[in-house]
Amino acid sequence: MCDVMNVEEMFGSKVFTLGKMKERLPKSVYKEVKKIIDQGGELSPATADVVAKAMKDWAVENGATHYTHWFQPLTGITAEKHDAFVTHPDEEGKMLLEFSGKELIKGEPDASSFPSGGLRATFEARGYTAWDITSPAFLKEDATGVILCIPTAFCSYKGEALDKKTPLLRSMEAISEQALRIVRLFGNTEATKVVPSVGPEQEYFLVDREKYLKRDDLIFAGRTLFGAPAPKGQELEDHYFGTIRERIGAYMKDLNIELWKLGVTAKTQHNEVAPAQHELAPIYETANIAVDHNQLVMETMKKVAGRHGLTCLLHEKPFAGVNGSGKHNNWSLGTDNGVNLLDPGDTPNENIQFLLVLACIMKAVDTHADLLRQSASDVGNDHRLGANEAPPAIISIFLGEQLEDVVKQLVETGEAAHLIEGGKLETGVSTLPDFEKDATDRNRTSPFAFTGNKFEFRMVGSADSIGSPNTILNAIVAEAFCEAADRLEKADNFDMAVHDLIKEYMTKHQRIVFNGDGYSDAWVKEAERRGLPNIKSMVEASSSLTTEKSIALFEKFGIFTKVELESREEILYETYAKTINIEALTMIEMAKKQILPAVMKYTKSLADTVIAVKEAGADASVQIGVLNEISANLAQAKAALTTLEEKVEKASTIQNAKELAFFFKDEVFTAMEALRAPVDTLETMVDRKVWPLPTYAELIFEV
Repeated sequence: MCDVMNVEEMFGSKVFTLGKMKERLPKSVYKEVKKIIDQGGELSPATADVVAKAMKDWAVENGATHYTHWFQPLTGITAEKHDAFVTHPDEEGKMLLEFSGKELIKGEPDASSFPSGGLRATFEARGYTAWDITSPAFLKEDATGVILCIPTAFCSYKGEALDKKTPLLRSMEAISEQALRIVRLFGNTEATKVVPSVGPEQEYFLVDREKYLKRDDLIFAGRTLFGAPAPKGQELEDHYFGTIRERIGAYMKDLNIELWKLGVTAKTQHNEVAPAQHELAPIYETANIAVDHNQLVMETMKKVAGRHGLTCLLHEKPFAGVNGSGKHNNWSLGTDNGVNLLDPGDTPNENIQFLLVLACIMKAVDTHADLLRQSASDVGNDHRLGANEAPPAIISIFLGEQLEDVVKQLVETGEAAHLIEGGKLETGVSTLPDFEKDATDRNRTSPFAFTGNKFEFRMVGSADSIGSPNTILNAIVAEAFCEAADRLEKADNFDMAVHDLIKEYMTKHQRIVFNGDGYSDAWVKEAERRGLPNIKSMVEASSSLTTEKSIALFEKFGIFTKVELESREEILYETYAKTINIEALTMIEMAKKQILPAVMKYTKSLADTVIAVKEAGADASVQIGVLNEISANLAQAKAALTTLEEKVEKASTIQNAKELAFFFKDEVFTAMEALRAPVDTLETMVDRKVWPLPTYAELIFEV
């Protein structure tokens, strides 16, 4: 067991923190580094050399032999190329370990083999990684040894962003600049920047590794492409927050230790809704560091699972019919002198700065609902959105009764004269305390919910990077702040102008507010009546990146160029088509080589049984009926398999990326579902000893 002192000592032990910098760097160098972290700028070459040496010495003292520029290409995962600290031996043959400021600041990984959406031709190989000084270096330890990881941005030779970090950093600067204009209007002259903070809750499944290795679909696709429901799922609601099993508890304990060493503030752990599903939540951090840390969380989850004979599944819908996994992105804004711009205070109806910020966010989300929807799009998330415990594909904002009432008053009368209070919660038990309730309930069906002093963007997929959602959030809110500040800075009467602007924004964009059941069919109809977009798939969402509205937004704040946006749209189409193609080929192989042969073998044994029963002079009608039913589903499966093969073959002739993605969505995926249906029926009929794959019951209950 780890006591409090041990946790305190181990936390951040593998991170080159500001504290370690302060200990190891000359005061003047440390001050320069700290100033650049806080205010921006570039290290001088001499200072970079000093920092690099201190970082290398610390890493080597902790067993490191190599360093890497750790970056986040548009694959959604991280990438690294390891270089040893070794240099040429000296005259006496002694090996020296060196690490220069130039090596710290700049790297040159091959940029031709990562997704670029046409930004890089195959022969144009040069790309650059640039040290992100705002995110601390850390040590990774695995079978390759101890590696010093330096978080970096990744750009092409011509300067285009090829990663998730570069646009995020650009968006953080944009929202800081525009939010500062807002807080200055309210007299805050001390703040020097406004920082978006993020706390991403991470959901995941754990399955036994031996069973996982018997399923090609889990290996190649990360989800089960076939599988009949187990007799029991999540309907008894007995797994959510239930007692954590010993094997899972041991995994969680080791996971926490690894994350704490890496400076990740893992705080909450519990069983989620579906059997074999769990969740980890950290404490809020600066958006940039939160994105880096979430990538480390996912990577560490997978690594630690292997030590326990488990496999961690991060796919949004690894099992049909039970809860999918998301990543609730809790987002807030705070000044560097401690003011949370999303804290309504005790009287939000009188908190004019908060009401202006809220009005701007309503405007941003309503204006760019398509972009926000796109930011949560990935192939796996198409299976989840609108299903169990997941928000619908329609963007709306949940404000709760209290704030919704404030908005309603402001829209109708121009002022919010009263406030709905939470009241007391009375348990009716003398030994239990009565306490003040929050003024508002929570809404699990809302994709973008206000939860006290932050917004929870619940649509993000569990396997996806949170880089894009936070880049989009920062950008759209920066635009709304900019437009509001442009007007208010010119106003002769600020009090009247801000009052009018809040009412105007809330009136125009109140359609985006919805506190009801987001899962209901009634909401789909109501959203259509309101004119809210209902973008149902990743493929349909991708084009929102390159609308005139989006291009104008991103170019205005220098977050993306038009070319960078077009490349990302192209990558999304390619990713979708390639992913579904892999899934289709996996289904074809599993059906041909495992499932159909097993069923045919079983039908032969049934046929032999029919013959034997008849020869014995007994009634064989039951055996014949079962044989006929299985044979009919087998024929249906074979026909569906043939159709799927034909669709995949046709897909290979389509050259246009967008057309191909839509073909995979509309034709290939439909054919995959048609193959799955009879196969899943066969699973319920064939002897379990004969069925070639571990079943849902074995996968999610025998962990």
